Amino acid sequence: MILQKNIIGTTQKEVPMSIPDLLLLVYVFFLATYTGIELISKVPPTLHTPLMSGSNAISGITIVGAILCSGTDQPLGSISKLLGIGALILATVNVVGGYLVTDRMLRMFKKKK
Repeated sequence: MILQKNIIGTTQKEVPMSIPDLLLLVYVFFLATYTGIELISKVPPTLHTPLMSGSNAISGITIVGAILCSGTDQPLGSISKLLGIGALILATVNVVGGYLVTDRMLRMFKKKK
């Protein structure tokens, strides 16, 4: 029996994912991808930058989740630790880039002296 500690610290038995659960997750992934592509393609270019810069604050949630994944008791070479560190790096680049784009956009609207 394989035991695993969860975020709270309690020990629970690891249960393999069933095929219907996996199919549901794949279905939700592809549905979210299709919906996102359709929504983003309908946004006019003048609104794209303000909307994307505003949504970068939501990426802060991704950073918190990546910190939780990379801060587990797993060894450094484990898949969850490596994916958590990779997600932390990519989410940080996304947030910093979003703030830089927002700053550049706001400088465009300031009056020149």
